[in-house]
Amino acid sequence: MHMKYGLVLCLSLLSLTVSGQVLRKRTVKLMGSRFDITIVDRDSLTAEKRIDEVIAEVTRIEYLISDWKAETQVSEVNRQAGIRPVRVDAEVFALAERAIALSELTNGAFDISFAAMDRIWKFDGSMTAMPTPAAIRKSVEKVGYRKIVLDKKASTIFLTQKGMKIGFGALGEGYATDRCRDMMLAKGVQAGIVNGSGDMSTWGKQPDGSDWQIGITNPFRQDTLFAVIPLKEGSVVTSGSYEKYVVFNGRRYAHIINPATGYPATGLCSVTVLGPSAERANGFSTSLMVLGREAGLRLINRYPAYRCIMITDDGRVFTSRNLKL
Repeated sequence: MHMKYGLVLCLSLLSLTVSGQVLRKRTVKLMGSRFDITIVDRDSLTAEKRIDEVIAEVTRIEYLISDWKAETQVSEVNRQAGIRPVRVDAEVFALAERAIALSELTNGAFDISFAAMDRIWKFDGSMTAMPTPAAIRKSVEKVGYRKIVLDKKASTIFLTQKGMKIGFGALGEGYATDRCRDMMLAKGVQAGIVNGSGDMSTWGKQPDGSDWQIGITNPFRQDTLFAVIPLKEGSVVTSGSYEKYVVFNGRRYAHIINPATGYPATGLCSVTVLGPSAERANGFSTSLMVLGREAGLRLINRYPAYRCIMITDDGRVFTSRNLKL
């Protein structure tokens, strides 16, 4: 349902050891995605140790919430769909609660049960015609957040229909980057960035005292930047469809699917959301792609802690009320 593109970290690389601080960066594969971890600390050895701690925390979360590792609690929830509720850790339960709250406020534009959707849309060039309305309806018959039952007292999740599945996907990456930022702040690490495949949580400043700079890729010329934004809020996420889409009858269908209808999103080719939490920014960026410009702006304008930039299929740019480019 979700793919993230178009965020570039712009570092002041000239000043990596100013004021007794060292910047260290490492790229690793975690949660099936690329993670870029940047830590600013007093010396290289300490910074590298902190990067190891971030990797350990992301790995811990992956073995808790991944829906493609058989041994996780989420995989057990999916195996017991239509059979019985499954007890999960408080952390997993809270993530599910927040995900369902997001589904409610977006009226299903965001839905963790999309994991059961039939993949009838192909964005690899092999599709020659649109799926039939009947096939599209059938593709989402096991999707629906209202069919997920949460029991807070028992800490259980129950998928009421056989064949249902939940998957935290990119929301889990955003959650992991937020957790790592909080963990590093608690350990006194002054600055850094944890970037999980485009779900980016930042804190502090670059070693030269300047803000982290985030470049947003121009969806129509991907070798250029559309904008460079100083990041003060803490998190930024971009959802884009400019690399994966199909065109039928002159209309562009994005790879991000509306879980409520089974139809791909149309109208927007890029949405960037900035705010305090990468988890929430991720949920918003996906939802805004599905909701489209008007409904999406109405939604994001209700949450002044978050700001967004939208680029339409025809190249027009729209922003939330609290963002001036």
